[in-house]
Amino acid sequence: MDYRGTARIDLRTKNLVKRLNSGDIAVINHCDIDQVAADSLVKARIKAVVNADKSISGRYPNSGPLTLLKEGISIIDNVGMEVFHKIHEGDNIELKENQVWCNNQLLGSGSFLKLTEVDSLLKTIRKDLSLELDKFLHNTLDYALKEKDLILGSFPIPKVVTKIDNRPVLVVVRGHHYRKDLMIIKPYIDDIRPVLIGVDGGADVLLEFGYKPDLIIGDMDSVSDAALTSGSEILVHAYADGRAPGLTRVEELGLTAKRFPAPGTSEDIALLLAYEKGASLIVAVGTHFSMIDFLDKGRAGMGSTFLVRLKIGSILVDARGVSQIYNGRMKIRYLLQVVSAGIVTVLILVSQLPWSKELLRTFWLQIKLYYGF
Repeated sequence: MDYRGTARIDLRTKNLVKRLNSGDIAVINHCDIDQVAADSLVKARIKAVVNADKSISGRYPNSGPLTLLKEGISIIDNVGMEVFHKIHEGDNIELKENQVWCNNQLLGSGSFLKLTEVDSLLKTIRKDLSLELDKFLHNTLDYALKEKDLILGSFPIPKVVTKIDNRPVLVVVRGHHYRKDLMIIKPYIDDIRPVLIGVDGGADVLLEFGYKPDLIIGDMDSVSDAALTSGSEILVHAYADGRAPGLTRVEELGLTAKRFPAPGTSEDIALLLAYEKGASLIVAVGTHFSMIDFLDKGRAGMGSTFLVRLKIGSILVDARGVSQIYNGRMKIRYLLQVVSAGIVTVLILVSQLPWSKELLRTFWLQIKLYYGF
């Protein structure tokens, strides 16, 4: 397999996807490519991936590489960090026979991943998750003890201008299947018009669907300038000691924001804020709540998420995976039934009009004259 294209290079995949164009070759250093990263690369319509690290380490069954290969995006795996010293942004590179070339110079070599081999490997890893699950459970309990103050109220919830009390809230995170799920519940958004909260890149997802977020919450590392300058209220997730690196970026754009010092993830504090401000219902799109989700995010446990969901309880509705249950496409027989019902209704209405009988009699007379009977 030979590929030629423009190299786009970055140590952080989520930064790289902002610069990718159709047909590019992404050069990354991403151990265990996660599903969200893979979805972003697919959306960019790139040609291939050169990964300095292992796309699947074997620690857990990350599905990112399988997604890329199913979409026809090839992966040269485990090329080594040397390529980051040899490849420059915008270089025209060539991938052939497990090797990376530029201007007839060999830059590195790895191995092309094959769809059948990756599929088989992931199935094997899934069968032996007990050790990783044991570690995850212990870490979750440890984190829960450390982060319980978030739930007990030791970290005050900041005041916000956005009115939430007694209103439904939609919290959007850029997680697995977020686009498909959001498409399915779009009629709900248009009809109910809930408060819209975008968590980091979730704000861009809302803009993509034609909605302006009421509130943007996060550490500001994956949200675009366009989203930040859209006029939304901004809440920066800060460390428990008050440090907020993301605040600098907001201020450089000439914007103002409030800090929310708290442990846990940005989506945790978004859900908690909606709850504490009196939301009547919280619908979550793209949020993370499985062990695989958190391992994909590089987190060893889910203490704060477990506690937040425990506190919020029944007013939280997860829209995640709804697109896998119902895809929203109308079957042909249903369409025919609707059309037939419409035609019958029209005929009944027409038959009740005073002139309808004369019209039908004239039409029938013309048919008799035409056919001569």
